[in-house]
Amino acid sequence: MTWLADASRTVTSGSAQQAVGYPSLFLLVLIGALVPVVPTGALVSSAAVVAFHRTAPLSLALVFVTASLAAFLGDAALYWLGRRGLRSRNGSRWLEAIRDRAPEERLAQARGKLAEHGIAVLVLSRLVPAGRIPVMLACLLAEWPLRRFARGNLLACLAWAATYQVIGVLGGSLFEEPWEGVVVAVVLTILVGAVPGMWRRVRAAG
Repeated sequence: MTWLADASRTVTSGSAQQAVGYPSLFLLVLIGALVPVVPTGALVSSAAVVAFHRTAPLSLALVFVTASLAAFLGDAALYWLGRRGLRSRNGSRWLEAIRDRAPEERLAQARGKLAEHGIAVLVLSRLVPAGRIPVMLACLLAEWPLRRFARGNLLACLAWAATYQVIGVLGGSLFEEPWEGVVVAVVLTILVGAVPGMWRRVRAAG
């Protein structure tokens, strides 16, 4: 939770620290798109909580633009690296990393839905927990050009940033202190990510 406190401080401590806060948000979301070591949804929700409590009218808009742009550029970079791996005779570590994060069952489902619904599946993939990478790999295997992927992924990133920002605003509106809203936003984000997986396991067990 240390990174949440740091993010809150950088976004809330005045105009001088905003010059650090928004680039930090951008960098963390960008890294999270390339390598899933940063809980980017929770980060965006937490930044939205703090922005909600600020008096500056553009704070929420800046969080939205920063998060969606970083997610879009990170996804585009990862897709480009994956395409290079497909064209390379020896593959690439980036392509292997994408394959490792896309279980065969999820990949098969993604390829079927992508063939049937096209870009709509790509748009929704960022809103489904663990849905982004299987759909991205399905696009790679279907040999979508980067331009076509980017068009759908732009909408996906905008919807993703808006969704987690709404979660943050809802959490922030419940409390007077930003840190309390951050905690609620993180809990809500974890639940959003965990419930679908738990439901799948319950259905499989039944």
